[in-house]
Amino acid sequence: MALELYNSLSHKKELFEPLDPNQVSLYTCGPTVYNYPHIGNYRAYVFVDTLKRYLKHEKYNVLHVMNITDVDDKIIRDSQIQGKTLHEFTEFYTEAFYKDIEMLNIMKADIYTKATDYIPQMLSMIETLIKKGYAYKAEDNSVYFDIHKDKEYGKLSQINVSELKNNADGRLIKDEYEKENAQDFALWKSWTESDGDIFWETSLGKGRPGWHIECSAMSIDKLGESIDIHTGGVDLIFPHHENEIAQSECSTGKDFVKYWMHNEHLLVDGAKMSKSVGNFYTLRNLIEKDISPLAFRYWLYTGHYRTRVNFTIEAVIGSSKALTRLYDAYKALGDVIGTVNTQYAQQLKDAMDDDLNTSKGIALIWELLKDNNLTPEDKKATLLDFDNVFGFNLSNLKELDIPEDVKQLAENRETARLNKDWNKSDEIRMKIQELGYEVKDTESGPVISKL
Repeated sequence: MALELYNSLSHKKELFEPLDPNQVSLYTCGPTVYNYPHIGNYRAYVFVDTLKRYLKHEKYNVLHVMNITDVDDKIIRDSQIQGKTLHEFTEFYTEAFYKDIEMLNIMKADIYTKATDYIPQMLSMIETLIKKGYAYKAEDNSVYFDIHKDKEYGKLSQINVSELKNNADGRLIKDEYEKENAQDFALWKSWTESDGDIFWETSLGKGRPGWHIECSAMSIDKLGESIDIHTGGVDLIFPHHENEIAQSECSTGKDFVKYWMHNEHLLVDGAKMSKSVGNFYTLRNLIEKDISPLAFRYWLYTGHYRTRVNFTIEAVIGSSKALTRLYDAYKALGDVIGTVNTQYAQQLKDAMDDDLNTSKGIALIWELLKDNNLTPEDKKATLLDFDNVFGFNLSNLKELDIPEDVKQLAENRETARLNKDWNKSDEIRMKIQELGYEVKDTESGPVISKL
């Protein structure tokens, strides 16, 4: 089976064939750095990390670009509330984002692009759109994209501009809006007093870029006018990705993206995340509850990236226990690394070739561990091969710092077992549990882990 990926543009799975067989170009809409990203945001970043890991696993050379949106409506609003400069405000949350993705074991993008570094590229693109008749300067001195001029506008989100004519005759200065408000969108926003000292003096006048033009300009600058894959959450399909397509393709005259890939929403306790409802979680909130970021990563894999999932603390605690069992089982396999089992490797390939079926891949891990026909050495090698895709960081596991009294009890229990004194063995096992640890008997001997 060859790799098939679901393309949001065609609404079906398609055989993956990169534009250039020697390199896959991949662009990801990254964070808007006005706050800590929430766990829904991180579903998108774990998804693209898994996609990239699998492409690399299958020997594709991947060039990955991720943007950092460091100027937009929310950033201006919140930086002013905190009394900080744009740079001070966005740098704090940018660094927090980098720390979070490290904790999630997300591979770094090859290139991170900050919007404020690409103003010249944005201006050039806007000027091209004006010359071609797709954009115009309005009475408010802002520049707008005329969605009526683009005959293919709406092809990603499947909206029909002619049916929205009454709405679409107007203009929208806001970065974010819903489909029913589809109107000409801002490419360049003229300065207003509410912007304070955040502006650029340009050929288009004093102002700042709209959100949508940022990603188009950065993607084209770093990856070229046509790219293989563009990823993001389904919430970005409209208006952001629809507008990216319109301005990019009308500017260059070429297809912008071959494969659009989107992950579904993450709900919390059955509802959309909201601070007012009290179901809003960042990665830091999970850590405060003694839930590791990698346990959250494991939990995400139990559902398909295109399926809406419902996060609960109980569910992720279950995944945390499962990940701990995996770590314990891996360590119990010993220090020798054997050969990757070809049958299991092929089964993983079959699962991932089917639009990244991670839940099937996770099930394979447990089948592998239970398979008595494989040596511990080959199990270890195969698990490490799987981990190149799943990113649980098995190769860097550190031995648990077990207290000496727990180690001694485990030794005493093993002596009792060897003497077939089962009552004493059980009694010692209970004492170990009272101290917050458990001992499991494996082919390689007893393994101690924290409860």
